[in-house]
Amino acid sequence: MTEHVAGIADAAARSRVVVVGGGASGLVAAMECAKVGIAVTVLEASSHTGGVLRTRDVAGLPLDVGAESFATRGGHVRQLIDDLGLSGEVVDPRPGGAWIAGIPGVGAAPIPKGGLLGIPANPWDESVRRVIGWGGAWRAYLDRLRPPLTIGHDRSLGHLVRTRMGAKVLDRLVAPVTSGVYSSHPDDIDVDLAAPGLNTALTRTGSLSGAVAELVGGRTTSPGAAVGGLVGGMGRLADALVARLRELGVEVRTDASVASIERGESAGTFRVVLDGDDAETLTADAVVLAVGEHESRRLAAPLVPTLAPEVSGSAPVVEVITLVVDAPALDAAPRGTGVLTVPGSHAAKALTHSTAKWPWVADAAGPGVHVIRLSFGAQDEAPATENLSDEDAAALALSEASALLGVPLTPDALRGSDRQRYVQAQPGSVLGRPERVAAARAAIQAVPRLGVVGAWVAGTGLAQVVPDAKAEADRVRRQVLWGPTGEPPATP
Repeated sequence: MTEHVAGIADAAARSRVVVVGGGASGLVAAMECAKVGIAVTVLEASSHTGGVLRTRDVAGLPLDVGAESFATRGGHVRQLIDDLGLSGEVVDPRPGGAWIAGIPGVGAAPIPKGGLLGIPANPWDESVRRVIGWGGAWRAYLDRLRPPLTIGHDRSLGHLVRTRMGAKVLDRLVAPVTSGVYSSHPDDIDVDLAAPGLNTALTRTGSLSGAVAELVGGRTTSPGAAVGGLVGGMGRLADALVARLRELGVEVRTDASVASIERGESAGTFRVVLDGDDAETLTADAVVLAVGEHESRRLAAPLVPTLAPEVSGSAPVVEVITLVVDAPALDAAPRGTGVLTVPGSHAAKALTHSTAKWPWVADAAGPGVHVIRLSFGAQDEAPATENLSDEDAAALALSEASALLGVPLTPDALRGSDRQRYVQAQPGSVLGRPERVAAARAAIQAVPRLGVVGAWVAGTGLAQVVPDAKAEADRVRRQVLWGPTGEPPATP
């Protein structure tokens, strides 16, 4: 038995895994491989690791300019945070609620509580009627009089809401949520994935509003409330991951772009060819792709002849503009913790009032100073900031923030700004997306010791990316240690 364990340890020490991509998924996969003694190299094409876990100094404040929180469901991210020694830094957001802006004839109003993806449980509730009006409420009430659907017949969220409760519920309540959260139109969202059990509950209760009421069970919290953050920003999670990797002897390289991946000279190995004049080549026993969909497919294609081509237009481009402003009028948080917009009503799709949402941000900023984040761009819609200079993009963001918060914000109030551009993975709840992703992942995994992680295969958000990266890294490292089956030999 002792000799068997020693043999596994030797096999790990002789093996090398290359992880292409230094975002959250790549760093987690690298850690999982390294902690059993495998030599690991992480190659990140940009100048920084962490991907969307990004903290920058804006007007002297350390702020999240990418992901600002993590979903608490499943406990996977919290477990990772605890393992990295950051458990004492976790903070909950303030329960201030959020608003919708751009409502025709209304302007702005709080997002009604107790709904699901914006679908109300009670269209006559005053907070709902304020958004959709009396005509919208009467139209939504007809949902109660229509016959229920057969389970599974209506997979499009947009079509379901439009036919059951009408255009005003769809356009003024549901579309702002799917645009702000998923960067997608409700028509493209799969009901069964975005709201599991909704179709079944509709059939059981006889109405969409009844189904929502049954599923939320009297919940009164706002959408997205089950999240946590870190004091000092989520970028600290990326820093802690890199620090742990270095403790484990992992080589983390930035500005290391991969040109191609080829089969190695020895059976079962790979040649990872880097861009650059020297065309440096690394030999690996296994490779984990931890980059976006387009790059993953490009690198995998020569090794995976069955890999289907990428569907065009599948990656929303989003620009996040972070502003630090002197605005004592915002101390009262007039629009809660943030604002979603009715699509087409404003240049920005969403705003987060960070100093109203996160106590640590408010403490760092001080009285009268506020941090505001605005998001531009959605599915098939280029960001309004795309062709603007940084100065002009900040000016547009300030104008949008003033309109969305209902408070005048003049140019002289701006202390500083930051601009970040992200290519998002298409949400896993988009119609047909799970089948395409599953086929791509199966084709890649059919090549021994080749793995793929990241939001495009796992789904967006750390709560999905982290456990997926751990599971895929475990699959790859088992193949490294025990061959294509990934099963250890029977011990004597």
